[in-house]
Order: sequence, then structure tokens, then C-alpha cells
Amino acid sequence: MTPPSEDRSGDPTDNRSEIRDFLVSRRAKLAPERVGLPTGRRRRVPGLRREEVAALAGVSTEWYTRLEKGHIGGVSEDVLEAVARALLLDEDERTYLLDLARAARPARRGSHRRKDVRIPPSVQWMVDSMTMAPAFVRTGRLDIVASNALCRALYSPMFDSDTTGDRGCANFSRYFFLDPGSRDFFVDWEDGARATVAVLRAEAGRESHDRALRELVGELSTLSHDFRTMWASHDVRIRHEGSKRLNHPEVGRLEMTFRHLNLPLPQRAVHDLIIYAAEPGTPSEDHLRLLASWTAPRGMSPR
Repeated sequence: MTPPSEDRSGDPTDNRSEIRDFLVSRRAKLAPERVGLPTGRRRRVPGLRREEVAALAGVSTEWYTRLEKGHIGGVSEDVLEAVARALLLDEDERTYLLDLARAARPARRGSHRRKDVRIPPSVQWMVDSMTMAPAFVRTGRLDIVASNALCRALYSPMFDSDTTGDRGCANFSRYFFLDPGSRDFFVDWEDGARATVAVLRAEAGRESHDRALRELVGELSTLSHDFRTMWASHDVRIRHEGSKRLNHPEVGRLEMTFRHLNLPLPQRAVHDLIIYAAEPGTPSEDHLRLLASWTAPRGMSPR
């Protein structure tokens, strides 16, 4: 097998460091017994050795070493799949590795600033029609670009936060890491913060040359020690859905489930539609109804 070719272009926007750090971090997290290797030998570093991963993937140690240095652009998808299986990557991590490989191909290189796609009016109408479900549209950079009234009431601390500034839209990552009030608002702050970083990390794999995304990561890395630490873990999450617990300043504790739906838009953009719901018959539903009653147009009441 021919070793992965080395890119000597000197392109400052290449993603070799991201590839290297991701593969090294996954190898370090993989205990030998999980892949059937003996644990008795003394190990100087945690996890597997490079030669062990290479053997599990069916490639030479030299080949895998070059791959782990970030020279991934010309590697076939079949070989990357073999490496993913050797490292026991989950589905999101596997997708992230393939995204990094696609971004490393010469035709994809070059830093650019993605144009923000205008949300069609029909999408806003759809979101507004959900009167008992907080709903919003989110970009890969975690900007909220469309929302209904109940969402804005639910997330009023974030919409009113100084982190929104003159940008005109709230951003989950800035609120989590740059507004101290987020720790009181989110009951499970650390879990939410880690999920937020993991979603941003997945977006960085898909759009590794997006200048605005790089600027956001640089801003958060400079201003937040917690973000720097979590970013360095290289955890990845593509689909972010589950439960959310909030301490709302007006109605108190809310516990809700939320689902994530892909929302294809013009110019081949894909944003996420996020919808929240409270379990029927619970205090959280009562609190959500109260919020909805405050946001309903005059003369109407939430059903």
C-alpha cells in the first residue's frame, strides 16, 4: 500500500493538526482489552500504540504514522473505514474523520467566508405556527437565525445577553462560555457545554476552511479556559438531541426533550431545526404554557 502523500503546499489553512490531534486522542482513549490485546506489558502512554492500530487496520506502521501526522488527503475511503474500525470510532467520529479527509483534498483548500443563507419566509411562518413548542433554526456555528416567540421567551437570558451584542442573533457557544449567567440558567451546564463544543467540532470537520468559524473558535479559545480545555478533547457530536433542564428566571425549573431535524436551504446550505416539548401533565408543561400565554397575540390563548 502506498503511504499517504505529503502535502508540501505550505497552505496555512490545512487541517493536518486537526487530523493528527483527533487520531492521537482516539488512540489514547482506546484501552487494549477493548480490542483483544493483552494489558500486561508496560505502556509509557495511555491507549494503543501506533503499530497496534496499524495492525488492526491492516496497514503498515509507517503508513499509519504518516496518516496520523495528518497526510490524509489522498487516502481512500475504504482505508479510512478500516482505521475507523480499528479505533472503534462511533458513527459521529467516523463521519468526522471522513469530513476531515474530504476537506484535506487540494481542490477544497483555501480559507473562505461562507455567505449566510437568508431564511425563506415560509420557514419563519412554519416556526411561528408552533405556539406550544419552542422552535428555532440554528446554523452550524450555533447562531439562532430564526425562532418563534416561545423560543425567545424560553431563552430570554441568552437573547438578552451581552454576548449577542451587535451581531443581531444569539449564539449558543458564546452564551455558554462568555456569559457567567449561563451556569445558573442551564441546570446541567457542563454536559451542555461539552455537547456545544462537540457540535462545533463536527462543524469544523465539515467546514474546516470557513473563516468565520475559525474566528469564533479563536475568540472562545482566547476568552474561555473551559472552552480551550473542552475543545482540546476532540469530542464530536453531529446530532444533538435529548433532554434539557433550565432554570428560567420567570417561571422556574423547566425540563424538556428536544429533537434535531436537518433543514435543507437554498445554495445547498443545511441548517438545523430544533423543537422542544414538555411532557404532558408535568409541572414543566404548566410552566411552558405560562410562558406561551405571555407570548400569544392579544385575543388568543395557547391551546
